[in-house]
Amino acid sequence: MSKEAEDWRENREFAEYTSASLTTQGLAQWTYGKIDVRAKLPKGVGVWPAIWMLGDNISEVDWPKCGELDIMEHVGFNKDSIFGSVHTETYNHTKGTAKGRVVFIANPYDEFHIYSLEWTPEKINFLLDGKVYHYFNNEHRTVNEWPFDQPFHLKLNVAIGGTWGGQNGIDLTIFPQQMIVDYVRVYELTP
Repeated sequence: MSKEAEDWRENREFAEYTSASLTTQGLAQWTYGKIDVRAKLPKGVGVWPAIWMLGDNISEVDWPKCGELDIMEHVGFNKDSIFGSVHTETYNHTKGTAKGRVVFIANPYDEFHIYSLEWTPEKINFLLDGKVYHYFNNEHRTVNEWPFDQPFHLKLNVAIGGTWGGQNGIDLTIFPQQMIVDYVRVYELTP
């Protein structure tokens, strides 16, 4: 747990906001395949919805060594963009070396879009509505660059505020908000 998270727990009886997080950790995990999530995003300054995956070995090696795949991240102050990125020991935002890309999205709040990830032993593609907008190739170096040959679990969440989502504050007039998920589909890659 981060120092920031510990501070609010120690200094406040209750947090100012609550939000949801769904995870398959301990229930289902996959190594390679395609993940499709069809969803409408919450809107407003201060929201930070995400569809992402973490390596199941996070309790043994911690983040970012476990690997992280951000299928979709959105911040409400940047209303026409989504982000797809990879975080590893070598490539992560704390070092300024994260591998990611932003893409324009029309009507993310009022229309369903499909956020996808195609993951093989050689490459990871990030897709919006069936079109690849970012990719990450296996450099065949070490687990520090490519920790993606292991099981990962899926997470869907809506954060409020935070280090990125709250950079421009939180618009108190936007609540309640929700991420509406039509479906989540996982297609495992067979050898």
